[in-house]
Amino acid sequence: MNHVKKGLLVVAGVAVVAVAGAFIYGSQATVTRDIGPGTLNLTAPDAQLIEKGRYLAVAADCVACHTAPGGKQFAGGLSMATPIGAIYSSNITPDKATGIGNYSLNDFDRAVRHGIAPSGVTLYPAMPYPSYAKVTDDDTRALYAYFMHGVQPVSAANKAHGITWPLSINWPLAIWRKTYAPPVEPLVLSKYQGEALARGAYLVQSLGHCGACHTPRAATQQELAQDESNPLFLSGGPVIDGWLAVNLRSNPAGGLGRWSEQDIIDTLATARNAHSAVAGSPMAEVVANSTQQMTPEDLKAMAVYLKSLTPGPDEKARFAASDVTAKALQAGRDETRGAQLYLDNCNACHRSDAVSNAKVFPALAGNPSVLSDDPTSLIRLILAGSKLPSTKGAPSDLGMPGFAWRLSDQEVAQLATFVRQSWGNQASAADAGQVAKIRKQVDAEARH
Repeated sequence: MNHVKKGLLVVAGVAVVAVAGAFIYGSQATVTRDIGPGTLNLTAPDAQLIEKGRYLAVAADCVACHTAPGGKQFAGGLSMATPIGAIYSSNITPDKATGIGNYSLNDFDRAVRHGIAPSGVTLYPAMPYPSYAKVTDDDTRALYAYFMHGVQPVSAANKAHGITWPLSINWPLAIWRKTYAPPVEPLVLSKYQGEALARGAYLVQSLGHCGACHTPRAATQQELAQDESNPLFLSGGPVIDGWLAVNLRSNPAGGLGRWSEQDIIDTLATARNAHSAVAGSPMAEVVANSTQQMTPEDLKAMAVYLKSLTPGPDEKARFAASDVTAKALQAGRDETRGAQLYLDNCNACHRSDAVSNAKVFPALAGNPSVLSDDPTSLIRLILAGSKLPSTKGAPSDLGMPGFAWRLSDQEVAQLATFVRQSWGNQASAADAGQVAKIRKQVDAEARH
């Protein structure tokens, strides 16, 4: 669910440079307000405030983008590939020379919630400030206290981005921010009935920035909705790092309509539930770095909020449980090439009924990722495989092998189509041309 994890925010953020030129004429004034006196730059802030900030940083999953593989925590340097070049996350440790050690509270606030660096430069929306605009003043102060006094300073110079001129010009980003970024103001929690629902709305919409990945975007790359009042909110986002950001609303096929609150809680805590599992690195990282470390109360609140969402736009796929496929496979009837491929490659783990074993191998019947209108994730899974993250509640890092080495593009398409149209699954067929494109991406990633 969350992060503007690297792939997501990159596509959402950097691509805007290419279109921002359309808005060079006319803009609205940028108004920022002081969060309070900079005296929170205290020598020894309250330990409880620092701990609160640490927890909020976990909920916001700051470590995911601001820590490079093998690098020091929060020292930045994570490369984010974009169609126009690489950008790198910044050092947010309190080092005074290379990090944010000289930031005042207001500097910190302007960067986190307004998307403006102390120099006045607009940050790439890879920094999810459109979501963080809803973070409260108190939580912003706590985050500041933590990053200034709870994080070890690391001397690590920020890397220059790899975007070439003229796309590297920054001022179009300011126009995009002024045009599309929401105002910095607290979420009105009184409109939600019940403490859990209100808390869940706050976590999902602000710190969790779930919409940054799971909400569709316009051609100009802003999210098409900011909260549950618009059915597009959390109705499914773009492909991020090769995986589709799924629908988190209550659609019965490709959404969470048939999930219980406990299913959502289990997924956020362990990356799996009784019938499904997190496949793909972006959400796996969210669980590993963030949600598994959150309190049971907060996970419950997020589940309550997500289950309160009505279905999003109508989906093409449908699901009506059926045992016809299972009986045919059990009787040895495998007339189609897709059925033969399933028996040869999948049946041992996922079984002829596609229900698999609870919390070990995810079910394929009624699986939202299988039923998504876009089969990208299923195709990628067949080609490259995946591995569940090891979590405190489920330490086994079970994996699925990839079959790119033994299946042609046509065979992968036939297998994916069989899975999407069996056991009551009713989704569109997969195409060999799409498989070929995804295979190229998988091969390129393997080389790097």
